[in-house]
Amino acid sequence: MDRRRLLLILAVFVAVMGTALVFLYVQGADKRANNKFDNVSVLKATQDIAAGENYDQALTAGKISLQPVPQNQLTSGYQTTTTALKGKIASVPIFAGQQIIESQFGNTVAATSSTLAIPKGMIAISVNLTDPDRVAGNIQNGSAVAIFVTGQLTNGTTGASTGGDIQSTRLLLPKVTVLNVGSPQPPTTSTSTDESGVQTTETLPRTLLTIAVSQKDAQKVIVASKALDLTFGLLTPDSNVKSAAGTSTLVQSLFGK
Repeated sequence: MDRRRLLLILAVFVAVMGTALVFLYVQGADKRANNKFDNVSVLKATQDIAAGENYDQALTAGKISLQPVPQNQLTSGYQTTTTALKGKIASVPIFAGQQIIESQFGNTVAATSSTLAIPKGMIAISVNLTDPDRVAGNIQNGSAVAIFVTGQLTNGTTGASTGGDIQSTRLLLPKVTVLNVGSPQPPTTSTSTDESGVQTTETLPRTLLTIAVSQKDAQKVIVASKALDLTFGLLTPDSNVKSAAGTSTLVQSLFGK
């Protein structure tokens, strides 16, 4: 009887210990999971910061602020205070949304040409577009776009000038890669006059978009951006875009086949 009682006590003890160990393991797993996803307040760039820009000035201008970031997304060298980098300058360009890390700041600008992933043989140029001309903010880094121009163009079929106030839109480049979408720039105003002479003025935000192009295409985009209006069309793998005669404000052009 004493032996059975001893075995029973041992069995109960083992069961209690097993339950306790399972409980402790679950508690530890929960804690590890929580630690993994707990947020840490770190410095992040809220606007683009140019190489050579002073840290203190960028901080005062609101280009840098403390923001919560999950622990499993922290970048090595992250900063948790606004004072650690005081007096330093940005050694490389820093883009909006990036975490601020110690190696990005120093006493000199790093000897590097660019952090943009520019394809071999191409160059990067930037154009300033309003929200409607960049698909209302849906264009992101790495997007493929078609570039259209609008203005007093030559006739797409005959080569003759449309003349007068006739406006035309035509495809300039069928596919271009966007390398970077910058921060919003000061808005611009646009004034239009209807047939009755009533003027309407609207304010349009503008944003810099950096694209990768060949030298020949860069020349096309640069001159078009200064003399005409540019519009970017967002492409998908199924988009069908090809060169064609331009469409003008002439009725037969708008509604013809």
